[in-house]
Amino acid sequence: MSYVAERRLEEKERRRLEILDAAEAVTAVVGIEAMTMDQVARKARLSRALVYVYFHDKSDLLIAISIRALEQLAERFSAIISQPTCGRAQVEACGRAYVAFAKEFPVRFDVLAHFEAHSPSGELDPAYEQFLSIGERPHTMLTAAINTGMRDGSIRKEIGDPVLLGFTLWGLMHGIIQLTVRKIGGLQRAGISAEQLIEQAFRFAIDAMSSTDLRSGS
Repeated sequence: MSYVAERRLEEKERRRLEILDAAEAVTAVVGIEAMTMDQVARKARLSRALVYVYFHDKSDLLIAISIRALEQLAERFSAIISQPTCGRAQVEACGRAYVAFAKEFPVRFDVLAHFEAHSPSGELDPAYEQFLSIGERPHTMLTAAINTGMRDGSIRKEIGDPVLLGFTLWGLMHGIIQLTVRKIGGLQRAGISAEQLIEQAFRFAIDAMSSTDLRSGS
């Protein structure tokens, strides 16, 4: 590849990331439903027509944000399961990484939750197929950590299928994170902090997964 061609590709990717950053900034203020391509273009200081060159509609733009989120989660999970620790510790670390990600990038978490809660009808476009494909990576890594735990004895095998357990744990933490954001008033009235609820969820999940020997402390 020539130097000029390489610079053009770099410029194209830089502008694409600028548009994504602008979309996240707008969404943080007005929300997913109210965000428009015009607002994103103004935030990015680009023409509306140029934004449409990179993303053909709002859905395409939101999918790109979701893919960005999933790639970040996959990278964090990959770093965790590469560590020489027991499977149960890896599973807990993945859960805590997910919580930390939601706090650090609330817009990306919300957009990801938006797409995970809506199943498209009809033929899937390539961008959504990419979203589904990349979405398998964090789940696959979480399942790998569960399998490691079942092999090393830190997670009891009789708890069930590792893939099913992975989706169950994902759903538990995803729901807990949403609860701490959307139902914070109810928690406060009950005298419960978001941190307490999250820690209770981890204690519940870890105790359920742990072998009898580990739970008894032997």
